[in-house]
Amino acid sequence: MAGTITLQGDRQLAAALRRLSQADFDKVVQDNMRQIYNRGKRGGTPVDSGELVASLGFTPDGGESEVGYTKEYAPHVEYGHRQNVGQFVPKLGKRLKASYVPGQHYLAANVAAQGPKLHSALKRELRRAGT
Repeated sequence: MAGTITLQGDRQLAAALRRLSQADFDKVVQDNMRQIYNRGKRGGTPVDSGELVASLGFTPDGGESEVGYTKEYAPHVEYGHRQNVGQFVPKLGKRLKASYVPGQHYLAANVAAQGPKLHSALKRELRRAGT
């Protein structure tokens, strides 16, 4: 998956939970990454042809889990892109009018929405562990 946006909770909370239980830490990370994935599938991804949503993937791997898009144009939709004014695009059936298409920041917004949930999950697991 090209491009990286990192989900980071409170580093001190994460480190404390990791010291207590790597398994609990990995579970919190996986649960939060799965929520990002599910939000992306349920409408958090721009839809034109549906290919971008279909390219959304989730790789559960403990504290190094990954969510991302494999479609080659995903970064262009996320961050924006330049285009050639006047160029004819057969798929659209028209000529391009704007020299720049702003990014939709759909993945960054999804990750930002998850931040407070990650923070709460880390705190909850630490309380459960008795610290």
